[in-house]
Amino acid sequence: MSPDVDLTVLKPGRHAVRDRLLALDCRLFEFAADRHWPGAEPVLPRLSRSANHGVLWFTAAAAIAASRTPRARRAAARGLASLSLASLTINTLGKRSVRRSRPVLDPVPLVRQLKRQPITTSFPSGHSASAAAFATGVALESPAWGAVVAPVAFSVAMSRVYTGVHFPSDVLAGAALGAGAAFAVRGMVPTRAQVVPPARPRAGAPALPDGDGLVVVANTASGTVDRVRALRDALPLAEVVECVPADVGAALEKAASRARVLGVCGGDGSVNAAADVALRHGLPLAVLPGGTLNHFAYDLSVEDERDLSRAVQRGEAVRVDVGRFSVGDTQGIFLNTCSLGVYPELVRERDRWSHRIGGWPAGLLAALRVLRADRHPLTAELGGRTRPLWLLFAGNGTYHRMGLAPGRRRDLADGRLDVRVVLGGRRPALRLLAAAAAGPLTRSPAHAAVQVSRLRLSGVEPGTLLAYDGEVTEVEGDVTLEKLPEALVVYRPLTGNQQN
Repeated sequence: MSPDVDLTVLKPGRHAVRDRLLALDCRLFEFAADRHWPGAEPVLPRLSRSANHGVLWFTAAAAIAASRTPRARRAAARGLASLSLASLTINTLGKRSVRRSRPVLDPVPLVRQLKRQPITTSFPSGHSASAAAFATGVALESPAWGAVVAPVAFSVAMSRVYTGVHFPSDVLAGAALGAGAAFAVRGMVPTRAQVVPPARPRAGAPALPDGDGLVVVANTASGTVDRVRALRDALPLAEVVECVPADVGAALEKAASRARVLGVCGGDGSVNAAADVALRHGLPLAVLPGGTLNHFAYDLSVEDERDLSRAVQRGEAVRVDVGRFSVGDTQGIFLNTCSLGVYPELVRERDRWSHRIGGWPAGLLAALRVLRADRHPLTAELGGRTRPLWLLFAGNGTYHRMGLAPGRRRDLADGRLDVRVVLGGRRPALRLLAAAAAGPLTRSPAHAAVQVSRLRLSGVEPGTLLAYDGEVTEVEGDVTLEKLPEALVVYRPLTGNQQN
């Protein structure tokens, strides 16, 4: 690709505006070179070198993610995604579209100059673009972490002028491009703050100063030690009961007998058990995410102990729907999803291997083993016709896509079961991927979707697996899925406009 604009070759004729801007740029560069920057001499050249190839920002992303909060991990990922888009744009379009020589180093003191001078064209500054992209991406997801990263990003951008490798306009253009890349990433994958679930229907729940009257059962197998410690600091009068998974059910029953508000800290399975107890005892539920995925808590906008403690102390709560499955005289509830077919088999196979090789490797192995099996895991009667199925998924509430991101629920009280079916046939992996990519399409050779308040499956074969909120059970015969509208009161923090 040949450059479209060459700033080093002046075209014939008068170009007053361009000439003035270039002259001003040179004077600003020379002014910066003549100035003494206190404390910058031992720092800025090293900082500039550390940003080569994005090393500084990858290190910063690892440090942010190490804080182990969901918001921080998302901020780190968004920062790196923004940096990648900015770098791709700079290298494919920016440097090739405008040719500009690097500044002459004569005015720059030797001690400031980089040992290795860049050989690419000067406009725009790739380092500035990466710095601005990473900092803006982080700030869009987490303003607190953005405030930490911003001074470093600003210093990297300024170091490019300080070391004499860029004109000021190169840095400004690079920074603008980097910030634009971060907003472009946000357009493709919106932040959680952009998709705030409605705070309706509002529910009356007791405000508990310092957590007085709250009893929280924490599943110690979910890695909740840090969360429990932080919750005790935030709500010093709350009672916290820590127990192993086998004792969670009994501990919840005991806690419900003496609590004004029942709390739970754990994964989606523990939250499901707590919701069942809260429903039977007529208690509000307080959820602190402590598992791997934490779908229900995150859809409530509860990400950590600060969100939960604020809602509990202010009495901010909503009513949410509860899904229920019935098989003969047996009943169970689900807050997130209920599914039959491939997914329950994958969960059971994963659980067989996870304690030996770890969670993610076990999940990959389980997917390979289940999808390679030459049989349909589910046969059910739909519309008076018996059909082989790969998967039947029912979500408690409608799942929406967030740009290119996986779906999430915007309304936890919409009265709907979001039912997706992947029909049986050859090549299950391709069918499942096609269904996942299609989203909520209503017509597809492999995929069907419908939103209902009640669904009945007949003729389910004995031994068929049903998964609900990460738990697995066996079902047979007639299976009924239905909604319990606005059945559960749950604490959730409300934003400023939702409190009015």
